[in-house]
Amino acid sequence: VTLYHWDLPQALEDRGGWRVRGTAERFADYAEVMYEALGESVSNWITLNEPYCSSIVGYGEGRHAPGAKEGEGALAAAHHLLLGHGLAVARLREMARPGQRIGVTLNMSPTVPVTSSPQDLQAARRMDLLVNRQFTEPLFGGAYAADMAETFGRISDFSFRRDGDLENIGRPVDFLGVNYYYRLHVEAAPYDEPDPARRTAFDLGVRTVTPEHARTSGLGWVVEPEGLYETLVGLTSRYPDLPPVYITENGYGDDGALEDDGRIDYLRDHLAATRDAMEAGADVRGYFCWSLMDNFEWARGYSARFGIVHVDYDTQVRTPKASFHWMRDFITDPVVTAPVTA
Repeated sequence: VTLYHWDLPQALEDRGGWRVRGTAERFADYAEVMYEALGESVSNWITLNEPYCSSIVGYGEGRHAPGAKEGEGALAAAHHLLLGHGLAVARLREMARPGQRIGVTLNMSPTVPVTSSPQDLQAARRMDLLVNRQFTEPLFGGAYAADMAETFGRISDFSFRRDGDLENIGRPVDFLGVNYYYRLHVEAAPYDEPDPARRTAFDLGVRTVTPEHARTSGLGWVVEPEGLYETLVGLTSRYPDLPPVYITENGYGDDGALEDDGRIDYLRDHLAATRDAMEAGADVRGYFCWSLMDNFEWARGYSARFGIVHVDYDTQVRTPKASFHWMRDFITDPVVTAPVTA
């Protein structure tokens, strides 16, 4: 059960949303209420799904709710989401029965500089901070990312942090969920806002690009299973106390064709990358394809389809795609291709 997938009550957003500490405290209360309702039947709890999206994409880029484009507010939202996670973990631990597990899910994308120039290398590091290390370092490294002040010091003094926050955020969890779709290929670019003090948290002087001749999904996302390998092995090497990992989302978006060979190729290659990472030492316990059925995909509405089962939204008729049959056969006989990381 995932407690938070970007669905903040409007009443809390009206009071400041994730920009304010009170929302983290209300989230812990909410976790307790949910456990009282479902604790006898739910074994596995995820506090947050993709806090990058609900903080930076929602409060910095403005593409998701609440549609804000802020600097300090977005960074505060990221911090308070992590704090809410830690407070919820503590509350759930007090109530949990033996064998029940608590975790958190992050969407992760390795960042690749387009060239080896110092400018592109620095741009890739800034993007890695924004998407990945801003969250993994407090959760599993016991510290805020070292380059937060260097990257964001002009837009925030980080006064939203308080003593004891890191201890709450870094409470041990039983598993980490990883959502992986693609790597980010980036190059240095002009900032959108010339005045550093007025930039949003999303304005990093970075441009994402699609490599020439790259394989892409129906949504134009670069298909690179080696990025999943890099994510899993990188987490394992960087954080010695990393808990077991579940790939909680991995999938391919297109227009919904029933003969979806591109999705089959995507799933096969990413399952192979998962195997390679496990052989390299990553403690991966499970894999979840996104998704079973076509569904509402946030800012993309119903136009993007990720399901291995096609849904006719007018009639609700559900039709298994070719990838459904492939996945069924794979589960029965899980044989994958040669290593994708060689």
